[in-house]
Amino acid sequence: MTLLSVNDARAQILASLRPVTTTRVALELAAGRVLAENIRAESDFPHFDNSSMDGFALRAGDSAPGQTLRVTADIPAGSASLPTLKAGEAARIMTGAPLPPGADAVIAVEETDFTNRTAGSAAPEKVIVQRAVRPGENVRLRGADLREGEVVLHAGRRLRAQDVGLLAMLGAESLTVFARPRVTILSSGDELVPVGQPLTPGKIHDSNSYALAAQVESTGAQALRLGAAKDERAAVQALLDRAAESADLIVATAGVSVGAFDFVKEVVESNGTLNFWKVNMRPGKPLAFGEYRGVPFMGLPGNPVSAFVTFEVFARPALEKLAGATMRPRATRPVILAEAIESDGRESYLRAVVDPVTNLARLAGHQGSGNLFSLVQANALLIIPAGVKSRPAGKPVDAWLF
Repeated sequence: MTLLSVNDARAQILASLRPVTTTRVALELAAGRVLAENIRAESDFPHFDNSSMDGFALRAGDSAPGQTLRVTADIPAGSASLPTLKAGEAARIMTGAPLPPGADAVIAVEETDFTNRTAGSAAPEKVIVQRAVRPGENVRLRGADLREGEVVLHAGRRLRAQDVGLLAMLGAESLTVFARPRVTILSSGDELVPVGQPLTPGKIHDSNSYALAAQVESTGAQALRLGAAKDERAAVQALLDRAAESADLIVATAGVSVGAFDFVKEVVESNGTLNFWKVNMRPGKPLAFGEYRGVPFMGLPGNPVSAFVTFEVFARPALEKLAGATMRPRATRPVILAEAIESDGRESYLRAVVDPVTNLARLAGHQGSGNLFSLVQANALLIIPAGVKSRPAGKPVDAWLF
């Protein structure tokens, strides 16, 4: 069977997926969620001209060095009643307070002769300015940040802390977001033993489902671990049926290769479809994608490093698509090889440690797909393009940094 390229396989996966449903959430629950609506400013922001610092509001033309001005008002933040300043007058003003009519600038309190800056101190009757200011200096003008009707956050954006702060500033008490995709995770294999149970000869603990659940949760999706199925057709189908009951995506590890006891592929094909199951990459050649009883299905390899890497290459962007997030290529960074590397010609994702100071990259342990410890040691995956079998030390390669 012809091997699919990584790009073609990923494109097929993404083309078949649609975002999940939307829901309304309170602003305090919005961090990390993906917007399902454009957010517009309902008014100009700032709403009014205001001072950007503590000082004195004045007319810029009255600010010759040594000029004495009569202080006619004291304006704290939140003031609603404002005096109109005339020539030769000033008003003490606090940061964020509205600029009074007649004023067109603010001079910092440090640039006047006023020295009593303790909390609760009264405004002086007069103030001497020590330098000239320009019109608009230290003034935040109405609409300088946002104009009424302007789109400030677009649908598809995953909300960060600063986005939530802006939404609060705009008065958005709730908003429409995409639901968190639900991902059911299952393993298969007679050799797998649940964590917490003692190992007997020939057995290993089921590490993949824990690692994959953590990866799923890191995308903002919800993970549900279903455990491991025995290498029996009925057991595999029972677990897949349970997985399909409430999932937006089913992720399985192992059982998609060509072994005599790999039943996942067979069960999925008998109750759905598989679009492909071999990809030209290392690690992670046996990869399955399709649908099971109408639910998107992704079958990852059983080796722990292969499962981790194929999740990052295929499942993470798939979950971004399901979550309604704007799709963007994952950021890479060029690094310099500190040692020569070899590959087998498949597109390879090699575990490496990148020195943050020198930008030199060294392989982290041996690259066997069962060596999970090397992945723990690594802080990056080096991406070696298909067709490249070696790269000497000193040459640049692209890397995904963890």
